[in-house]
Amino acid sequence: MRARQQWVAFVTIFSREVRRFTRIWLQTLLPPAITIVLYFVIFGTLIGPRIGTMAGQSYIDFVVPGLIMMSVITNSYSNVVSSFYGNKFQGSIEEILVSPVPNYVILLGFVFGGVARGLAVGLVVTLLSLLFTQLQLHHLAVVIGMVFLTAVLFSIAGLINAIFAESFDDISIVPTFVLTPLTYLGGVFYSMELLPAFWQQVSLANPILYMVNAFRYGFLGISDIDVAWAFVMVCAFIALGYGYALYLLARGKRLRA
Repeated sequence: MRARQQWVAFVTIFSREVRRFTRIWLQTLLPPAITIVLYFVIFGTLIGPRIGTMAGQSYIDFVVPGLIMMSVITNSYSNVVSSFYGNKFQGSIEEILVSPVPNYVILLGFVFGGVARGLAVGLVVTLLSLLFTQLQLHHLAVVIGMVFLTAVLFSIAGLINAIFAESFDDISIVPTFVLTPLTYLGGVFYSMELLPAFWQQVSLANPILYMVNAFRYGFLGISDIDVAWAFVMVCAFIALGYGYALYLLARGKRLRA
């Protein structure tokens, strides 16, 4: 395919993904916003004043970046895993794979659809957070760069999960038993300084810790880890996930009858 034809194919897949989640926004955009508002109310106005400060910041200011990142992670992941598996379940993914569209175009179309939903929910949550606190902005480039890369990474992860899933139950296993624990233990609600030395070292194996802290640095200028190293790690995970997803698409593993 020529470059223009590949671009048309990418835009077609991407726009379909965007229309899919915007058409049912009451199910895709509103529930995450309501959930995060409950976090703001509970941790910001009820528990926050009792905790006081965290890493030199008021507790509500400390948790807001983590809650925004948590919403981006879960929604970018869930959008791709549900959409791709839906196509796989209906058999329509086979039609896409046998078309002359390159696998990387298919992959990018689904991934950027997930990125669009993740960033849309992240923007909604950010605007809602302004009702509870005044967000600071320490480094805009870090904020934009990390939230975008995180959405890309978990969109790719959602696609890989969808490829291996054999039933609708399978697409909820990873979010329930892997994604949720890693997110809650990724420094969203606490600073690593509170942990004993041993558990601080264990926490360094959690990739979400790097994303949350780098994103928090973009807003507040504080971080438990090196921000540059966080970007290196996220980019490395994206490269590995992208290569593995392309490999699975090329093999047609669990995709063709």
